[in-house]
Amino acid sequence: MNNNQLSPSPALDGDTAVHRLNVLTINVHKGFTQFNRRFILPELREAVRATNADLVFLQEVHGSHQQHAERHPDWPQAPQYEFLADSMWPQFAYGRNAVYPYGDHGNALLSKFPITHYENLDVSIQGNEQRGLLHCCLQVPGHEQVHAICVHLGLREAHRQSQIKLLLERLDSLPAQAPVIIAGDFNDWRLKADAVLSQHLVEAFGEHFGSPARSFPARLPLLRLDRIYLRNAMPASAQVLSMYPWSHLSDHAPLAAEIDL
Repeated sequence: MNNNQLSPSPALDGDTAVHRLNVLTINVHKGFTQFNRRFILPELREAVRATNADLVFLQEVHGSHQQHAERHPDWPQAPQYEFLADSMWPQFAYGRNAVYPYGDHGNALLSKFPITHYENLDVSIQGNEQRGLLHCCLQVPGHEQVHAICVHLGLREAHRQSQIKLLLERLDSLPAQAPVIIAGDFNDWRLKADAVLSQHLVEAFGEHFGSPARSFPARLPLLRLDRIYLRNAMPASAQVLSMYPWSHLSDHAPLAAEIDL
């Protein structure tokens, strides 16, 4: 578990309250296309920049990878999340989940608003894949606190149920009136986690279309793996970005939503 306190940046026009946020969530597949055929992080950065999102939730993003850096000439010198943030998202947080001899990967949040505090909760099940919940507290004008939690849950149903329980415990610990945005890759193709979470939260696509979005595989989305859940906020719109170039930039199609606080 990592606890990190950041120095707040100047607020974005502190006299003007912000009541709508543009949110994007994407599993970046460590910067490679489906089946790891091609390294496409530079193209992915341009596509993400074009969305003009206020908050970008990233899963499977590399902090470092020595072997890939040696093999790919266009591998960035900075961590992948910092490369994606570029100059457009002045604040970012990274939660390192998986660590191996040649690198690491995890979840990240890119933000146009100051991140005053972030914490990475280890929700790994012993002896299985390493997973985490990256919880960030944001300084958004007009709100005392806005919370953003970037999620990547396990592949096994029993593990996901345990991880959902930990997520709900974290949610219960937050101020009751604070807006909360929870987004990421839930790996919940059976919708069992959604049945639990929907008792406490509003899911952006469920609110608009009656069920979570189909987001995997990116070129022909069939499975409903990725989500955007809300508390004390409502989705004004929700969209799956499954057309070109997104269909060629990861194995997951990104989800985009306008969120009213």
